[in-house]
Amino acid sequence: MCYNYEIRILEERYPQLSCITEDLYAAYRLIEDSYTNGGKLLVAGNGGSAADAEHIVGELMKGFKLPRKPTNDFSMKLIEKNKELGTVLAENLQGALPAIALDGHPALSTAYMNDCEPLLCFAQQVNGYGKEGDVFLGISTSGNSKNILYAAVTAQAKGMKVIGLTGEKESKLSALSDVCIRVPQTETYMIQELHLPVYHCLCLMLEKYFFECQNSENVK
Repeated sequence: MCYNYEIRILEERYPQLSCITEDLYAAYRLIEDSYTNGGKLLVAGNGGSAADAEHIVGELMKGFKLPRKPTNDFSMKLIEKNKELGTVLAENLQGALPAIALDGHPALSTAYMNDCEPLLCFAQQVNGYGKEGDVFLGISTSGNSKNILYAAVTAQAKGMKVIGLTGEKESKLSALSDVCIRVPQTETYMIQELHLPVYHCLCLMLEKYFFECQNSENVK
């Protein structure tokens, strides 16, 4: 597989994470399948995990390591629509893997929390954005954050796949998830320190598959 390199580098740099490789592959497969079939990724977390959710979206929605140049066909369409503006767009736009961080809508979230049930603020967005074939990634160091659990149940009801990213303990989120990546730490800040290399690896694998491996196959 063209993305095995990323897993090998992760294990070399963080030997303690070799125990989560199988679950990392499984999570990758769920997201790859979703993107291949026109789906998207919804991500949510609280506090530092909310920052991680935003970080993940940033790596997926623009170039991470690869340039992700627009296809020649799309570039031509941009220029045909407007030569001056389209040329700038064709030279600077990057390919994106659609992802939304659910903590990033303060007006919506605060309105919902004020008017309705505060713990359902992520679930409401999953209900609004999500569709069958999408993936929900819930980040919770304890695995028991109620707003993440409500969102996970909503995602399942919508026909979405659920991925959990937690600490090593069994949790309500691990029980609800199709795949749960449980990093081998129990202290909150130590869990968060291991979450970053895990999701960086995941984003690198996705980028490599969709913007390098597929392009190579299309050239053959």
